[in-house]
Amino acid sequence: MSDFLVHVASISCIYAILALSLNLQAGYAGLMNFGLVAMFGCGVYGAGLVHRFGFPVAASLPFALCMAALLGLVFARIGRKLSSDYWGIATLSIAEIVRIFATNLEGVTGGAQGIAGLPTLFAELRPWDGFARLALFFGLLLFVWWLSDRLMKSNFGLGVKLMREEPQFARALGYDIDGMRSIIMVITSMIAALAGVLYAHYLSFVGPELLVAPETFLIWSMIIVGGIANNKGVIAGAFAMQFMMAYVPFVKDYFELPSDFVAAARLLLTGGVILTFLLLRPQGIFPERIGDTHGR
Repeated sequence: MSDFLVHVASISCIYAILALSLNLQAGYAGLMNFGLVAMFGCGVYGAGLVHRFGFPVAASLPFALCMAALLGLVFARIGRKLSSDYWGIATLSIAEIVRIFATNLEGVTGGAQGIAGLPTLFAELRPWDGFARLALFFGLLLFVWWLSDRLMKSNFGLGVKLMREEPQFARALGYDIDGMRSIIMVITSMIAALAGVLYAHYLSFVGPELLVAPETFLIWSMIIVGGIANNKGVIAGAFAMQFMMAYVPFVKDYFELPSDFVAAARLLLTGGVILTFLLLRPQGIFPERIGDTHGR
């Protein structure tokens, strides 16, 4: 049982990092990104490609971060020409294009079979390797949380929130809206890629099924449950959703349901949670704290 809890907590930490990334984009900057899995994919496949072509494991993170930063700039560039609604649709389209390329470039990405055999972090520490990974993931989660809070409590963060609420007023005050969007997209894309690298080395496998659209909506459910623009709430939402997802197979076994019930139930749970909170508590469990951003 302890191994199961360590596993779920480890996955929850990774998804909480992803959720913090999306919260910076959508919660604080007002950038409705429905293609976060593309940035996550930069991390996942960055680690996979480094392993596939025989480079050291240490090269995984810088390679993935560079890919994600470039993709973030592409997203930001597209956002200059589109309204927020159309930009959200465009991000979803780009994420699907990335998944299709990952599926069909067999000579590079391994195609639908993916890339297996990635080295597992701290494998030499067995039987304590699971706890070591959890400690690493939790430490990185705390770092990303601290970084996000510091960023949003700076003068830059004040400008970002003003951009979200009153973009024309922010321009009139001299804020470079396009520049701030680019900075936010680069930072958050790199955070998502960090989560992807951790996930790839945790699973020892990467494949296009990790980049499907429901993964994006699972992350959205985490910030909707926890509270948009509240980092503490987002982390709580990530852990709550992951633990709920982890117990779906036990429900299947208890009621002796068919094996395909698990995937369908997880989709239903994600959609049901999003709909319920949007209708009954759109601000989430921990609403945004007004006046929490102070220039420094």
